[in-house]
Amino acid sequence: MQMEDMIIISVDDHVSEPADMFDQHLPAELKDRAPKLKSVDGADYWVYEGIVLPNTGLNAVVGRPKEEYGMEPQGYAEMRPGNYDIKARIDDMSVNGILASICFPTVCTMDGSIFSRSPDRTLNLRIIQAYNDWQIDEWAGAFPGRIIPLAILPLWDAELAAEEVKRVAKKGCHAITFPDNPANKGFASIHDKFWEPLWKACNDNKVVINCHIGTGSEPRHPSDLSPMNAWITAMPISIANAAADWLHLEPLLRYPDMKVALSEGSIGWIPYLLERAEFTNEQHIWTNVDWKGKSPTEVFREHFLCCFIEDNFGLKNYQDVGEDIIMYECDYPHSDCLWPEAPERLWQGLKDLPENVINKITHENVMREYSFDPISILGRENCTVGALRAQAAHVDTSVKSTSGLKPGEGKGVVTSGHVTAMFASMMPKETP
Repeated sequence: MQMEDMIIISVDDHVSEPADMFDQHLPAELKDRAPKLKSVDGADYWVYEGIVLPNTGLNAVVGRPKEEYGMEPQGYAEMRPGNYDIKARIDDMSVNGILASICFPTVCTMDGSIFSRSPDRTLNLRIIQAYNDWQIDEWAGAFPGRIIPLAILPLWDAELAAEEVKRVAKKGCHAITFPDNPANKGFASIHDKFWEPLWKACNDNKVVINCHIGTGSEPRHPSDLSPMNAWITAMPISIANAAADWLHLEPLLRYPDMKVALSEGSIGWIPYLLERAEFTNEQHIWTNVDWKGKSPTEVFREHFLCCFIEDNFGLKNYQDVGEDIIMYECDYPHSDCLWPEAPERLWQGLKDLPENVINKITHENVMREYSFDPISILGRENCTVGALRAQAAHVDTSVKSTSGLKPGEGKGVVTSGHVTAMFASMMPKETP
């Protein structure tokens, strides 16, 4: 196998939703109450029921010089169109050798929880359904086989959430986004019986629960003086706390098809987590945890999915992670994204592995777990890195600056305090 022969599916990317996303999915009487995209001093914000959402362009930095990475851009005009236009997104995927992609929300935060905060829950539910219909019918529907749709849920009511899972599954959507720790966001703990209808619906409909880093157990900045790199370095591993919590979720022992994806969490740390879980299970019998005859490692391998952008240590130790649960992520358009060189960087970590393992990690595990088969739609010969790049020869991948910064013109080491202040300065002074 050569690099050009790989078929790559990404299970973690992001979308900056277009301003007209609700137009085709809400009745006329609700359109005035739908989230609206507003502009203030060149910055674009979504506003919903008086809630001002963070700048929609934050960290959408693909195609810009690395010197400009940060909390900007502030508006759609500064982004690559692939952030919000589906045709341009497919072009950017193809030139990057990516066959298919899961796209986490921006307008409603990565776990969709914004639409559960407004007091009008009847409206919230209708907005959630409209968002899901847009993801399925327009974003994914425009190019069959290229986008794995991802649904959001009404988090205040597990019965409603279960019904929405069933509804979107009938439309071909087998992935939801969910907080990695809902209790930290004011919702019920994952261990509360409150969520039982949701777990059952996900199991029965083979819908994967995707928990993105930072959606509940949000990594904290050590201090305002800490270099920003300290926070960025530890960010993927921050999901380890949530992983340990989910690992001890009793319904996993009752629902064989319930799957939890640790999105953007990487893989190199997982063998130690499992070793620690085994030790804890043997040493701390006083806690009375009943694994129903299974080991923590067995439960993890049966129910968890994990992914990486670049994790060569984890790939070298893939057998200790579990070759059937590892997947790739691109993270387009965020600052960790390696666009347009994802295949080159991925190949460095994969090239010495057995071909059957490479195929599992790059696409087969995703296709199995997400009930998604782009190869049957597009034909294998059209799905490889080489074939996709040939189709995208017209795509301009040159780096483009929007700030005028030149290499070396930064302001010294960026600290957490700098970023906090920058973020505050970007928020509108009043509701747009």
